[in-house]
Amino acid sequence: MGDPRTASGEVQVGKKRKSGGRSKGSSGKTGNVQCSKCGRIVPADKAKRYTKRVSAVDPQLARELRQQGSFIQTKRVTQTYCVSCAVHAGKVQIRQASKRRDVRKRR
Repeated sequence: MGDPRTASGEVQVGKKRKSGGRSKGSSGKTGNVQCSKCGRIVPADKAKRYTKRVSAVDPQLARELRQQGSFIQTKRVTQTYCVSCAVHAGKVQIRQASKRRDVRKRR
């Protein structure tokens, strides 16, 4: 193998991911968002977002009200994580290089 230097004499460093860990494609600059866990500022296309429904009513009381036929309203809460917090929280798993290219289908 040859020397990994460019014409200007700089050493080229290997790239781990073609996308650089982002999903922006050719959209240019994207906005920034703040991590819900640590407060780090992360590019919006790199951050991991998770949405869950939260009810203001106690689950046991909600079950009783549903049996009587009432509707219990829920609120959608979206949390944004930086990559390190998503890994720490178990939202994203670290995969081998051979398995990184596999994109899991969403249900």
